[in-house]
Amino acid sequence: MGDDYLQLFVDETTFYNRIVLRFLLPSALWEPLPHVLQTWLRNYLAGSLLYLISGFLWCFYIYYYKRHVYVPKDAIPSRKAMLLQIYVAMKAMPWYCALPTLSEYMVENGWTKCFSRVSDVGWLGYLVYLAVYLVFVEFGIYWMHRELHDIKFLYKHLHATHHIYNKQNTLSPFAGMFLISFDFDG
Repeated sequence: MGDDYLQLFVDETTFYNRIVLRFLLPSALWEPLPHVLQTWLRNYLAGSLLYLISGFLWCFYIYYYKRHVYVPKDAIPSRKAMLLQIYVAMKAMPWYCALPTLSEYMVENGWTKCFSRVSDVGWLGYLVYLAVYLVFVEFGIYWMHRELHDIKFLYKHLHATHHIYNKQNTLSPFAGMFLISFDFDG
């Protein structure tokens, strides 16, 4: 693969970095950083904002706007439970952002095959690659989650916090990011 081909991916990532970072941080804070750190920072800030905004909007909608339609009043999680869910999710967010950052880095350096345009492979090829990708991702997520249960050390130190919210009246829209929580306290 030529440098021009890979440059398309670098340019795209740079474009996304600038869109997110220039509106959230002074340029003096992020422009001196290496490209891969800018990408991680973009993923972290955008992911955190998306998580918080969507969580708050869902809470407003199901607990206040449609209060008696979706959830009985006595089934609404406490504010303390929701804040703890946000805390744990925000502890995990830096780690969640590492994988897409690594993926983008691998694509930009030609370590994996990627197509910048549908015309590079055609619609059929694009749809086949998309389906294969989704199967691999779902397969990986399933096995990762299963191993978090099977390997006792990982369950105790990474995953157990996720399951404290499997009880009635504790789940909120903020509990969705609880796959892994890095709790090395105990």
